[in-house]
Amino acid sequence: MSEPFISVKNIKKYFSLDDYKVAKSKVRYVHAVDYVSFDIQRGEIFGIIGESGSGKSTIGRCILRLIDIDSGEIYFDGTDITHMGKKEMNALRPRMQMVFQNPLASFNPKKTLRFSLEGSARIHKIKTEEYKKRLSQLMEYIGLSEDMLSRYPSGISGGQLQRLAIVRALMLSPDFILADEPVSALDVSVQANILNLMLDLKNDYNQTILFISHDLNVVRHVCDRVAVVYLGAIMEMGPVEEVYAHVHHPYTEALISAKPKEHPLSEKEHILLEGDIPNAIDIKDGCRFAGRCRYFREGLCSHRTPKLREIGNGHFAACHFPINVD
Repeated sequence: MSEPFISVKNIKKYFSLDDYKVAKSKVRYVHAVDYVSFDIQRGEIFGIIGESGSGKSTIGRCILRLIDIDSGEIYFDGTDITHMGKKEMNALRPRMQMVFQNPLASFNPKKTLRFSLEGSARIHKIKTEEYKKRLSQLMEYIGLSEDMLSRYPSGISGGQLQRLAIVRALMLSPDFILADEPVSALDVSVQANILNLMLDLKNDYNQTILFISHDLNVVRHVCDRVAVVYLGAIMEMGPVEEVYAHVHHPYTEALISAKPKEHPLSEKEHILLEGDIPNAIDIKDGCRFAGRCRYFREGLCSHRTPKLREIGNGHFAACHFPINVD
């Protein structure tokens, strides 16, 4: 396999809950991202999935350097950007763009859509002729009329607005797009249009995308590989169909079991996870999923943190006793 386009190596990000100067006892930290590693190949759609509060969005923001990591390394197209300065990062920004979860909140409600889309051109000093040509091509690509750009964000549907958010991300011809829950705020009836547009970007432009979601069906539809995240760490990772067909981690098994039945008469076991994700402040020794795992074994599970190791076929799991392994 060729050199990865994005390489994340043991990144860690903790958020302090206390002021160093006024804390009378030990400073507490939220373990948002705990030594996460993965690679994304050029032209690949890589998915990150997990419950709310699992740290998946924080991982994405760390990769874009919107948040500085505490330790680890981040490589973008072979270049180490971990400690890259502001000036160098600003020069790199056109190559990495983001599509936000709520399209209505990501546009200025008091400005026309055209003004908002022109923002990237103004900031990066793109010539007017070049910008207008690019905008016309992209509007045609997503199937919307340029007349719509004279409206305000509240004047069009959520699906149309999210397509324009994708246009804004594509205006600078980026090499990498972070799509953070891009369809969760949309009606089911329009989600398919956005997902198909993501696939078109991959097929037509060889676009590299990090796709963050909590919806298993969505991830399976658009992603090539997937990482299942729980409490700031990767529990399972591999080619998406391999992970679905041969689940090795109990957490992934529970997530897949929660997916609605494809046929009303089919028999399907629903594995109910007791409680919510544990407190991310005081992470205890052992497997962080131990308290909710139906395969829990006293001893190893409660005292030693499992490492992410390859089971086979590019499939990794962080479990002392991986399931469905011969």
